[in-house]
Order: sequence, then structure tokens, then C-alpha cells
Amino acid sequence: MTTSQSATGHLRDRVGAYVALTKPRIIELLLVTTIPTMFLAQGGLPNLWLVLATLVGGALAAGSANAFNCYYDRDIDALMSRTKRRPLVTGEITPRAALIFATALGAASLVWFALLVNAFSAWLTFAAIALYVVFYTMILKRRTSQNIVWGGVAGCMPVFIGWAAVRGSLDWAPVALFGVIFFWTPPHYWPLSVKFKKDYAAAGVPMLPVVASDRRVAVEMALYTVAMIACSLALVPLAGMTWVYTVVATALALWFGWQTWLMLDHARRGRAKTGKVAMRVFHASITYLTILFVAVAVDVFLPF
Repeated sequence: MTTSQSATGHLRDRVGAYVALTKPRIIELLLVTTIPTMFLAQGGLPNLWLVLATLVGGALAAGSANAFNCYYDRDIDALMSRTKRRPLVTGEITPRAALIFATALGAASLVWFALLVNAFSAWLTFAAIALYVVFYTMILKRRTSQNIVWGGVAGCMPVFIGWAAVRGSLDWAPVALFGVIFFWTPPHYWPLSVKFKKDYAAAGVPMLPVVASDRRVAVEMALYTVAMIACSLALVPLAGMTWVYTVVATALALWFGWQTWLMLDHARRGRAKTGKVAMRVFHASITYLTILFVAVAVDVFLPF
């Protein structure tokens, strides 16, 4: 291997390590909710530059929040098999470098929104970063089993930001979408916590599946699912959705509701391999949210 090839490979590894700090897969899911919300706010196709500017700013903000999370949680990440290969744990990136990187991304996102979108969306973005870094990561995560519930508020903010980017204000429709994501978060994240509860227990993180029975976790997931479905259907009168969205939202509600019921039934009967059943719910939750927001985007353009 030549010196040039070695340098290129080293640079690629360094860039990859910094990208890993931002948790790209989480960013993808956040952006999936932003675009349909902007379509709904516009009542059609928004200015494409505005959409691009909002997505870039949102990606910078989410990357900043996730990098701060990696910085603060590097001690417990080292104790969990799922996270022990993160760059701050392996030493690929120093804590100081990660902190500078996270701060730079956050500052860039706020300036970006303020200059290229609008001031209201910039303030909402600041709130989203603060909620995730301070409220969830620093205060809730290590102290309460309901950490992901209230900490999940940060993950709901993209719908407010997307709506504000178009309208410069908020309305009841984005509140319903906010509710969908807020109540979706526990049945999305707790199944993952069920599978990796030994990791969380070893790290001293009191996720609900660590401190409660599988049955209680499944019951709470089912209750949050009911509330999520109610919010998804509330969008119909609040935003004047057509029968197409209504049918899709109802079908998704029945399907995902059945998935959570199966997990509840499994836990109630005390069956083994709860983690395997939980992961089916986890993957189903991603499918649910993606299709629901695609339906939001498509519904806007229907002539019914």
C-alpha cells in the first residue's frame, strides 16, 4: 500500500467515525417525518429550496444532538455490547474533538435555520437540541424508567420545525402529528430495550424493561399505541385529510395494534423468547411511521 493510499484510507476512517457520532439511521427517520409535514403545511409542493434548506438544517441539528449524546454517554456505551464500538469508546475520536464537533454542528444548524429558513424554526431547533441533550441525556436517561417517554419529545420536534419552516407558525395539525410521534416512541424504543435489557442493566440505565416485568412493558406499549392511533385519526378533521389517508391510517392502526397485542399476549402467557417478539414490534413500528407519513404526503395531492 502506498503512502497516498494509506492516507486516503485513514481519512475515510476518520470521516466515517465522525459520521457515526451523528447516528445517521436516527437522522433518516427524523427527516422522513419532516418532508410530509412540509407538504401538508403548504397544501401541496413547497419551494424545493426551502425543503432542502430545512432538511440540511435538521440533519445538522440531529447530528449535533446525537454527537452530544455520544459524548455524555461514553461511559455507559463502553459497558454495553450494542454500543461498545462507538468512536468515543474505541478511541477513534477523543472526547474533546467530539465535543467541538457536536458544538459546531449545533451552532451551524441554528445559524442555517435563522438565515435560510426563518427565526421561529431556528428557535424550535434550539429547543429540540436542548431537549435531547439536557432533558433526556443528562437528566432523565439515568434517573427514571420513563426516560424515553419524555425524552422522546425531542424526536417529535421535526414536525413542528417542518411546519414552521413553511408557515412561520404552528397549528393543530402539527400538534396531532407531534402526538403521533410522541406516543409512537415507547412502542418503538421499548422493544429494543427488551432485547438489550441486560446491556442497560449492566450500564445502570433504568429503562422500563430493566425495572419492570415484560407484561407491564407490553401493557404500557399497548396503551401508548392506542393514544398514537387516536392522534393519527385526529389529523383527519384537523387537516381535512381525504378518505385515502383515513383508510391507510385505519389499516395501519389495526395492523400495528395487532402486533402490540401479540407481544402483550406473549408476555401475559409468560412465554420465552420475548426479545424476538419485541424486535418484530420494533421493525413494525418503523414501517408504521414511514407509511403513515408517506400517506400524509400523498394525500395532499389527491383531488378528492
